[in-house]
Amino acid sequence: MSKITGDQLLEAVYRQEIEQKKNMTKDKIKVGVDLGTSSIVIVVLNEENLPLACFSEDAQVVRDGLVVNFFEASKILERLKYKAEELVGRDLLFASGAIPPQTGEHSQKAVAHVMEAAGFEVDQVVDEPYAAAQVLEVHNGGVVDIGGGTTGISVFEGGEQVFSADEATGGYHMSLVLSGYYKISLEDAEKHKRNPQKYEEHFQVLYPVAEKMAHLSQRFIQQYGKPVELVYLVGGTTVFPQFKDVFQKVLGIPVYQPFHPRLVTPVGIAMLSKEF
Repeated sequence: MSKITGDQLLEAVYRQEIEQKKNMTKDKIKVGVDLGTSSIVIVVLNEENLPLACFSEDAQVVRDGLVVNFFEASKILERLKYKAEELVGRDLLFASGAIPPQTGEHSQKAVAHVMEAAGFEVDQVVDEPYAAAQVLEVHNGGVVDIGGGTTGISVFEGGEQVFSADEATGGYHMSLVLSGYYKISLEDAEKHKRNPQKYEEHFQVLYPVAEKMAHLSQRFIQQYGKPVELVYLVGGTTVFPQFKDVFQKVLGIPVYQPFHPRLVTPVGIAMLSKEF
């Protein structure tokens, strides 16, 4: 199959347009694991980076980029691993993971321990924006990854990551705002936030939080100290289409918002993982 674009790959993963073969036991595959604040995702790709499996499960095991419930995280990942193995018809031996930028060695080890407890041999644990950049083929520009717990950025020059930064503001904080505004539980606020039919209504309430994230990204770029010509927005929180306009207004530079931003990082993690 000819090479596909990042958006085409994300669309295929989203629609579960999985490459089907009668026998994949001799084919090389790659596995990525994304331990997120609101969900855990596992992605399996073939050596051409075409999707073989993608499963996710809602989870509350990570807070501000750090694993806070090791046991539950490993059990959820173990279930997802089993589902993926059933689909591809073979054991998943190796996998890569990711963490928000600059969350430290402790966070990296925690993610690795969860993956090992679920039965994986860990290939590597990379920065989340760096993983996202693989899908979008970023050579020059900044990748802003806004997950459930953090806003992180990685800046690239000539395809090399030259700067990264992160701060604890993400989708969880948006859910807190919705919870307070509508006087509902945090759990119900999270469900409301994910309703596409309510995106426009909710974003009117959430605009100040999105603007704060844009200003955080602006500060990160100022810390980097050089102009950034283009910013790529990824992460589940940026599913709101209005994010692009907010960031362009604050940053004053073009902003690209890919299809299905929640899947960008886990797909990128798999792309970086060891073939086996």
